[in-house]
Amino acid sequence: MFKVTPNPPAPRKGRLFTVSPDIDTEALLANASEDLLSISAIAADLADDVEGSRRSVALALSRMADGVQLLVERALDHLESPQMQARAEV
Repeated sequence: MFKVTPNPPAPRKGRLFTVSPDIDTEALLANASEDLLSISAIAADLADDVEGSRRSVALALSRMADGVQLLVERALDHLESPQMQARAEV
């Protein structure tokens, strides 16, 4: 007998999200960079709506995301730079 709908995939244990193993490093870093920019913007926007210590926390989160985003951008620069690629191969 032919089933109209296939069986659902078996549930994965221990993992809520996975990243496809065939995505290259540049694409992963580019997506991380965009996500960090979004996190920073959300935290900065939140800081405008709160006061006191909560504002300080929101601003700190925004600045931390900005710092990590700079690190990701530098990693992307290293991937694109032939000189950095040559160093990585040594």
